Amino acid sequence: MVAELLDRDTAARYASWFRALADPSRVQIVEYLARQARPMPVGQIVAAVGLAQSTVSQHLKILADVRFVLVEQVGTARHYRINDNCIQCFPSAADVVMGNPAPAPAEACS
Repeated sequence: MVAELLDRDTAARYASWFRALADPSRVQIVEYLARQARPMPVGQIVAAVGLAQSTVSQHLKILADVRFVLVEQVGTARHYRINDNCIQCFPSAADVVMGNPAPAPAEACS
């Protein structure tokens, strides 16, 4: 009996998550925002991670593209916060890639 493969769409979504986290600075940003548990302006994130604002903005865009980070417009500024739904799904994605059974699909993670 051949084991079923993870469906292609789910595999592609998981791969995009792993690519987004394939940079140490992005891992630090995700971890920092998760610990802060509130929307933050890019300047505060820059101060925390010690990188240039343009670099942090580029990392935030990549994280927002896969929905690890959500962007809120506050006046003329953008505030960034962790997407709790997506972060809760990530450990399951890592488990699945390591051969554990796939959990029920979670639309909040897409």
